[in-house]
Amino acid sequence: MDITSSNASFMLSIATIFPVAQKLQKFGADAMFATDDVEPAEVGKGADGNMFAGYTPYNTPQTITIMPDSPSLSLFEQWLAAMKANSTIYVANATIRIPSISKKYTLTSGVLTRIRAIPNAQKVLAAMEYQITWDNVDPAPF
Repeated sequence: MDITSSNASFMLSIATIFPVAQKLQKFGADAMFATDDVEPAEVGKGADGNMFAGYTPYNTPQTITIMPDSPSLSLFEQWLAAMKANSTIYVANATIRIPSISKKYTLTSGVLTRIRAIPNAQKVLAAMEYQITWDNVDPAPF
């Protein structure tokens, strides 16, 4: 079975800054993107020994790793610059396609929640991580 991620595509749009989706390019050598685990339920046990559980809404943090010479770097820098200049949040939407598993993920209402200001200068410049926190992440076959 083929589970390659090298042919995945990540299209990102940001209302009023990049209304037409931009393809992210030049991901890190060992990492492209990753989401944090989420907790969709609160579970406990009452004093009588009976379990209880309930659905809890959640956000999904996602880390995107790109190289410092990526043309996509300016997208994140412009996004932050607009937030700083206008003291407001700009919301993003994205689509990720992963052909090897025939899946498409629709990500909506994302907010830029972490950005690396300067690449780490090591032997060579290190990959840079950016975090977007999404309101919804919905998988679908394609």
